[in-house]
Amino acid sequence: MIVKKLSYFVGILLMRLLLPADASAQQQPNIILFMVDDMGWEDTSVPFWTQPTPFNHLYHTPAMERLAASGMKFTQAYASSVCSPTRISLMTGMNAARHRVTNWTLRKNISTDGKDDVLEYPQWNVNGLSPVPGIENTVYATSLPEILRNNGYYTIHCGKAHWGAIGTPGADPKNLGFNVNIAGHAAGGPATYQGLNDFGNSPLDTSRKVWAIPGLEKYWGKDINLTDALTKEAILAMDTALSIKKPFYLYLSHYTVHVPLEPDHRFYKKYKDQGLPESEARYASMIEGMDQSLNDILNYVGKKGIADNTIIIFMSDNGGLSAHARAGTPHTQNAPLNSGKGSAYEGGIREPMIVKWPGVTPSGSTCNQYIIIEDFFPTLLSIAGVNTPKTVQHVDGISFTDLLKNPGAERKLRDLYWHYPNNWGPSGPGIGATSTIRSGDWKLIYYYKDGHSELFNIKDDIGEQHELSQRHPRKAQNLQSLLTGYLKSVEAQRPVYKATGKLAPWPGE
Repeated sequence: MIVKKLSYFVGILLMRLLLPADASAQQQPNIILFMVDDMGWEDTSVPFWTQPTPFNHLYHTPAMERLAASGMKFTQAYASSVCSPTRISLMTGMNAARHRVTNWTLRKNISTDGKDDVLEYPQWNVNGLSPVPGIENTVYATSLPEILRNNGYYTIHCGKAHWGAIGTPGADPKNLGFNVNIAGHAAGGPATYQGLNDFGNSPLDTSRKVWAIPGLEKYWGKDINLTDALTKEAILAMDTALSIKKPFYLYLSHYTVHVPLEPDHRFYKKYKDQGLPESEARYASMIEGMDQSLNDILNYVGKKGIADNTIIIFMSDNGGLSAHARAGTPHTQNAPLNSGKGSAYEGGIREPMIVKWPGVTPSGSTCNQYIIIEDFFPTLLSIAGVNTPKTVQHVDGISFTDLLKNPGAERKLRDLYWHYPNNWGPSGPGIGATSTIRSGDWKLIYYYKDGHSELFNIKDDIGEQHELSQRHPRKAQNLQSLLTGYLKSVEAQRPVYKATGKLAPWPGE
């Protein structure tokens, strides 16, 4: 008996000695955030509405179907209507009205706003996110990957960054808390998706040099699509994390399906053979190339035996492109939603979202409650076991871990806000300088140019075809008041009327 007890204690001692120093950290789950650029709500064979749409039958995304079958769909997941505001909100937990990176960023101290005869747009934070104070026209904040890295995570950035203007600290993901940066820089789109064209780095063509993808030299001259190259590099980075026995946060942020619309030759021919117009065949092949990346990631975590301890979140950064570059009638490519990228209508802000948290999210479940992009910040930190992070910024986001456990969880009514006092460039339904509130089933959009508002009941009218402010004036006034109160509380910026030099009034004023 004494020998058996001695053997037991020796075994326990050896086990403790052989465990890695960060064994406790290994209990933290791996987190993969799979972000797609400009992907519309219906650019998938997974329906996010009460019924499949023609677009669900057009696109082929079996990996998304696979993820949805094993996780939870969110039918009312929201982001900003253009990319940089969404990405800054994700990184900081701040609403765009507060962080003031309200349009897309590129060159230092240069606004990307289009010109307008009526409005002068505010001096927003054109230089994006900064990890250090004192950089002009930036929002200084404690970033999500920085907190994760400080709490034991190996943090990997792969793909599109678009957080800081050229020449500012925020342009380099490594300055924002990532251990690894693969192909991320200041620009928000690629010069080309083709490895045969060196992803835009050819010295023979410098016209799109600012958009050239950095750091993928080993694929130059090869017949490979950027989406596939990024996936291969993400897998290598995960291998490194596993070799050093650390939990990892992989932000796989694809450039696709952002313009230029170029064929992913692995899938392009079948869509051409179906008779799709050239731009749509290219677009559909890019969607399927993205889905193949997701499939490769799912296969990897399964092969490595880490699937049970890896959370996978699928999201898009704004609505699908519909104002230009697409075939058919403009602003209809996200039906049944109205309009698309750049618009305050649902087509510009409602996103396809799926979450698989093994052992937590019910398989094949659907959540119909709404969430917004700044909610990702507290949610991912909560998943990682970081419940009281120290940040220099005020965090607006609210964790949705309760919904991941129970999609029908009772929640206090919460209003969502969007603020875009800018000019994206293209014109179309819902595109312009706007502020928006979603309160329960009701949504109000305020237009700074002429001061009018539009009221919709989203539950009854998902396509926002029936404006109700005349029928429900009290509801419109109430939402205007709530929206104005919020905007004032965060000191939101407003455009100025060129003719008078006066600030455009707040909603309802």
